[in-house]
Formats: sequence, C-alpha cells, structure tokens
Amino acid sequence: MSLTETVSKIDSLSDEQRECIENCNEAAEVCEWCADECLGSEETEECARLCRDVADLTSMHARFMARSSDYSGQLAEVCADACEECADECERHDADHCRTCAEVLRECAESCRRMASA
Repeated sequence: MSLTETVSKIDSLSDEQRECIENCNEAAEVCEWCADECLGSEETEECARLCRDVADLTSMHARFMARSSDYSGQLAEVCADACEECADECERHDADHCRTCAEVLRECAESCRRMASA
C-alpha cells in the first residue's frame, strides 16, 4: 500500500491535511537525498545541515497531523519557516538535487502555512 493510500484511509483528516502530510513526507525524502549529495563539500555544508533539520521537522509534522495532535498547528509554522530557509539555501546552488529540493520545499512550506493558519 502506498503512502497516499494509507493517508487516504485516515477518516479524520481533511483534504488539505492529507495534502500537507504527503508534501511533508516528500520534503523529508528529497531533503535526505539533497543532504547526502551535499556532504563533503564546504560550499554546501549549510545546505546539508538545513536539509537534515527539515527532513526531521517535516516527518515529525506529518506524524503529528496523522494523529491530530494539538501541537500540529504550532509545528506547521516552524516547519514552513524551516522549509523556506532551506529552499533559499538550496537555490544558491546549481546542483539538480538542490534545485529539485527547493521546488519541493516551496510547495511544502505553502501547505504547512495553510495548516498553521487553520
């Protein structure tokens, strides 16, 4: 069963929450990939660090939303801020993995902002 299929079975979630969970999980995956690719280069050291932070935050936020945690809204705000900062850093680099990561993070930040204001 895919993640999308699993998330769709959680009856208590709205469509926006489901989308945000999927975006957060995608962000976590792409950030781990980007961080791994950036390791070993002084030029991309900050990118790797931020990507690792975002991977942890987005995967935690997805779990908090799935269990309808009262802290999900606050975490959504932090998650959106971190995604935006990391996307800014990724956009400073020409590598394909950084460009892909920045694109995914922008989408994730938008959906997390919607969750923070909900």
